[in-house]
Amino acid sequence: MKKVFALMFAIALSLSMSSFAFAQDKPADKPADKKEEKAKPAKKAKKEKKEKKDDMKKEEKKDDMKK
Repeated sequence: MKKVFALMFAIALSLSMSSFAFAQDKPADKPADKKEEKAKPAKKAKKEKKEKKDDMKKEEKKDDMKK
């Protein structure tokens, strides 16, 4: 009988701990979304800078070829 109670206790404990681990809090999701939104414009700006640099290099190569 002790084994049955020990097994039931272990199952109940593991279920309660797993439900606590996977619980989600709605307000906690919003700050993470805001951080991601802020990061997106920075990434776009980096891409634009890189594209501008690439365009400048291409133009310089064309100028060098004309000479």
